[in-house]
Amino acid sequence: MPCSRHFLHRAMTPVALVLLTGCVSVRATQTSPAASPTTAAISAMIPASDRGVSIAAELLPWSQQITIREGWLARRHAMLLPMMRRHDVGMWIIVNEEFHDDPLSQHVAPPRPYTGNRDFFVFIDGGAQGLKKYAITGYTEENLARFFDAPTTEPRPASLTLRELYQTWKPQTIGLGISGRRGQTRSLGHDAYLFIADAVGAEGTAKFVSASDLIEEYLDTRLPEEMEHYRAAVAVTESIVKRALSADVITPGRTTVGDVRRHLYDAIWNAGVRTWFQPDLRVQRAGGDIATSRGFLAVAPEAIVIEPGDLVHIDFGISYMGFDTDWQKMAYVLKPGETDAPAGLRQALANTNTLQDALMLRHSRPGLTGGAVFRATMSEMKEKGIEAMVYSHPIGTQGHGMGAGIDFRAANRSDTTALNSRLRLGSYISIELNTGTPVAEWGGKKVFVMMEDDAYLTPDGFRFFRPRQEAFYLIPGATRALVP
Repeated sequence: MPCSRHFLHRAMTPVALVLLTGCVSVRATQTSPAASPTTAAISAMIPASDRGVSIAAELLPWSQQITIREGWLARRHAMLLPMMRRHDVGMWIIVNEEFHDDPLSQHVAPPRPYTGNRDFFVFIDGGAQGLKKYAITGYTEENLARFFDAPTTEPRPASLTLRELYQTWKPQTIGLGISGRRGQTRSLGHDAYLFIADAVGAEGTAKFVSASDLIEEYLDTRLPEEMEHYRAAVAVTESIVKRALSADVITPGRTTVGDVRRHLYDAIWNAGVRTWFQPDLRVQRAGGDIATSRGFLAVAPEAIVIEPGDLVHIDFGISYMGFDTDWQKMAYVLKPGETDAPAGLRQALANTNTLQDALMLRHSRPGLTGGAVFRATMSEMKEKGIEAMVYSHPIGTQGHGMGAGIDFRAANRSDTTALNSRLRLGSYISIELNTGTPVAEWGGKKVFVMMEDDAYLTPDGFRFFRPRQEAFYLIPGATRALVP
């Protein structure tokens, strides 16, 4: 998704959704006020298998997700000490504020709610004693004790414990979530900073450094056993979008952009997952101007009615198992008598596939900088006469993740030569890009085919988690739709 969008967070708890046991309950209150009562009533009558959630029914309930993710946590902790030493961090402190979670908390500690006003997770390079781990929390939690030296009775004051840890270990540096380029690396609040400074004193405060590089490597390093669960998340994302761009949801001449958007929200609820940004739609048609925003095709107003001949684009993602997905696909609405999209539109899609091949297969390799991959890809597109735009970003624990991006906005920045800005074997990326192609059937009007697919890096380039789109989804020009 383009970084210019606002994010929407939905606090939906998967364990509370009976869908995961195969039983679906649709609540009328989940329907937007803008949707008609008839639509809500129809939705309640649609079997779960017809709502595009059959794949989602295979997702794990929350309790099993926690168990698996705690297994990953043990592996991650085992990898942490070499990372800390590579980035010269002697003590790493993560602070989780009540109702203001640090983006690292669920990835450095058991993935459970933390509401102890102000909780601390502290990692220390103990030299010959190895990695020392301490949880300083407002409430006791027995599962913390499996991963940290943590209180099992009445917790001690955090300031006292931090002071004692500093005096005991005397780290050369104290890494904090400050001065980073991204939200994950500058998450420490002002009050928490002052609290830590007071606890460790002037001597300790002088040792404060940004933990940005450590955080980037930690979050961008994937475990092999994570892949099957991320692939499942991508499959659910694909299933939801395919149905949204079908006659099940869209009736040309009647369905609006807002109707499809509301359907996507309800599909998220039905699937027992949540989203990390607001789903968007874009509509291109032969007549009229193409609106843009910050260099991208503009999001379509919700009042727009989808008509035959339209090219419809969806940008959508979900959150599951501590991961985010990001996905863009396109559909063509057939005109009467048509059985496929016009040849010019099909060629426009083929151009985007050519761009994907260049970036993923021919120019991306572990160890290269994102800038180098971008420049090589754009050079090939210039030779082929394809107008291209690339803005691919790391993905995984966050939708806009940490790691090397392949992005026109950062291709020539000096930090693309840093270690952490080089492609890391096994890392995940959102291959986000578009091409612009004049289409004869639209009077030579330029059409933008925007795609986004989640992929992982192999020694021979990136590979998709799910097959890419090589033909537009086709929506019949006159089919009655049932829109949840």
